[in-house]
Amino acid sequence: MCPGTIGKRRGAISYDSEDQTALYIRMLDVRVRSQVGFEPERRGSHPYLYVDFRTLHSRPEAARPVSARNVRRLLSFQRYLHSSRFFHGIPANNPLGYILDDDFTGQAKLMLQKVGNWNFDIFLFDRLTNGNSLVNLTFHLFNTYGLIELFQLDMVKLRRFLVMIQEDYHCQNPYHNAVHAADVTQAMYCYLQEPKLAETLTSCDLLLGLLAAATHDLDHPGVNQPFLIKTDHYLAALYKNSSVLENHHWKSAVGLLRESDLLSHLPTEDRLNMEERLGSLILATDISRQNDYLSEFRTHLDKGDLCLTNGGHRHFILQMALKCADICNPCRPWKLSKQWSEKVTEEFFHQGDIERKHNLEVTPLCDRQSNSVANIQIGFMAYVVEPLFVEWSRFSDTRLSQTMMSHLSLNKQGWNEGRDKQEASSSRASEEQRTPATKDSNSKVLPQGSKGS
Repeated sequence: MCPGTIGKRRGAISYDSEDQTALYIRMLDVRVRSQVGFEPERRGSHPYLYVDFRTLHSRPEAARPVSARNVRRLLSFQRYLHSSRFFHGIPANNPLGYILDDDFTGQAKLMLQKVGNWNFDIFLFDRLTNGNSLVNLTFHLFNTYGLIELFQLDMVKLRRFLVMIQEDYHCQNPYHNAVHAADVTQAMYCYLQEPKLAETLTSCDLLLGLLAAATHDLDHPGVNQPFLIKTDHYLAALYKNSSVLENHHWKSAVGLLRESDLLSHLPTEDRLNMEERLGSLILATDISRQNDYLSEFRTHLDKGDLCLTNGGHRHFILQMALKCADICNPCRPWKLSKQWSEKVTEEFFHQGDIERKHNLEVTPLCDRQSNSVANIQIGFMAYVVEPLFVEWSRFSDTRLSQTMMSHLSLNKQGWNEGRDKQEASSSRASEEQRTPATKDSNSKVLPQGSKGS
């Protein structure tokens, strides 16, 4: 139960053995009242029916009885394993050195020395850290900025918090997983290092910027908002079909902050203010509101009235920085950008396959029968990415911005050439299929003609 809440909760877990595609967890007789007036969201804690979409990626198994104890063990095993390994036996005289040295190989440490480089390979870093890229990178950045000392954070609580974040991303998702969160966090760090931001951002801005990047897609189910709405998922009803996923990411992040007690030593008013600001940043990543933010950004730049000594303006720039970090893949070097493009398309197509399987209207973007990676990326770059980064480059005309725009142009060219080759190959294949039929037809007609004459 989170800090500031009192009451009792009796929980029960029910399992529908006839439906092998979903695990239902239901909390019964929930009695909680909050002293602070805000309830964070934690997976499995709602008095609503919960469907774990991660099971959509798994294969059906034979029906078997499942006890409440076994279900709890299944859901908590990974977290218990990590916490046991990470937190026992930490020497009091050098806890920071122990935490860093426990997981880092020499190569991973060398990579972190260049964590501010735009060509940072998050896939390689994830392999070098044995799948712990989000934990290790975010911890390193907190340490780099001195946030642990500035906010008097308990390092064990911080590590536990970061482990819980990483585990609450679904590794089954091809794209919206912990590696994506680590990539966005690294990109956010690059933007925080830009001169206009580095000279004006406060330590609280830095803390919230990194937290928002790390948690911006927390517990993402691997399907989009329209899917949740048309399947009557409880989250769609809970958030009234508005920024459904973003609200869920935010409330889940707040739940982990409170569960870990990371900020429990701060005054209640300050803590609640930070939670609200965190939500404002995460909600800004809602792609359906892209034009609203872009229009406001463009208006500020046209008027030249952005003043980063103003707290509201700094927060708005943090929102824009997070939006850029979230969709910056097309601005990465081709080797990295291409991998991300293939992963996000795989996730789209997986949703389309589910929709087709269950006789739902297939989302056009998710239809593998009428779409390709190249077509999706070309449209995404032209209508979403380029307009945003053009304005960001106006705001921060630096070498990094020039590098990103250069990669964007080259990647657009690469996908266009790939699409042209694919279309040419398809055209040749169609022509080759027609040609034998014509020859067969002629071979039959000619002898008949000669015989008739």
